[in-house]
Amino acid sequence: PGHPFIMTVGCVAGDEESYEVFKELFDPVIQDRHGGYKPTDKHRTDLNHENLKGGEDLDPRYVLSSRVRTGRSIKGYSLPPHCSRGERRAIEKLSVTALNSLDGEFKGKYYPLKAMTEQEQQQLIDDHFLFDKPVSPLLLASGMARDWPDARGIWHKQNLWGQGKFWGQVPIFGDRCQVLGTGAKFWGQIEEIFKKAGHPFMWTEHLGYILTCPSNLGTGLRGGVHVRLQHLSQHPKFEEILKRLRLQKRGTGGVDTAAVGAVFDISNADRLGFSEVEQVQMVVDGVKLMVEMEKKLEQKQPIDDMIPAQK
Repeated sequence: PGHPFIMTVGCVAGDEESYEVFKELFDPVIQDRHGGYKPTDKHRTDLNHENLKGGEDLDPRYVLSSRVRTGRSIKGYSLPPHCSRGERRAIEKLSVTALNSLDGEFKGKYYPLKAMTEQEQQQLIDDHFLFDKPVSPLLLASGMARDWPDARGIWHKQNLWGQGKFWGQVPIFGDRCQVLGTGAKFWGQIEEIFKKAGHPFMWTEHLGYILTCPSNLGTGLRGGVHVRLQHLSQHPKFEEILKRLRLQKRGTGGVDTAAVGAVFDISNADRLGFSEVEQVQMVVDGVKLMVEMEKKLEQKQPIDDMIPAQK
């Protein structure tokens, strides 16, 4: 029946080699999903947060919170749809060892979901420290929720946490620009630890970081902002505005949730073909423009002259 907020891909990879072995299937999907990205194109990377412009002046009356999330897959193991229980437990053990070796600003603690009560899990979900339970058809149909909650958990430090829905998915909370710098430093340290253990992250020059869903190839990055758009969300051109800004919207609680109080989770639509900085910049610039549109609509003023051309 489709998704209420976003266009989904409809296929997933079982391992790193799938993108090459089944390229006749995946290449057209990747090209269509990522704006014409060709099989000969090369992905670019830029994690230097100093290259970001603006973001500090977003109006807090409308912009409620922000985060940057990325995903990584560990070379030598299957991706979640094809992962066995034994592999998943091996990945958990490897990940916990790596995370526990961090110290200083990134020192934290791992909490396995299997050891939590239902009440503890729900409290973490309510506090936005844990993704909701995998009840989405997107996750269930692709086998991502198999054996849940076995070998899943969260690693937590203030403003920094990770959990294993997609194989090492790490959101960073905080200032709209500094989150990218914090994330880059954290991801870099983790990658070095995995490399020393003989398990680098899956990466190619063409596809960037390899992830389960073709929609997340490239940076695997999602820069999300919770923003209240009471009037703009009712505007007949709201969807077109998002498309032109290369943004997508989700409900307040993420995939398969409603926008409570007109609060939407706005994020970059692109992952592949644009660097991390470029993707976060699109979110910063786009949200800033939409907030200005919202203010105009509050005053019952037209916004037709503010609607951007396609980026």
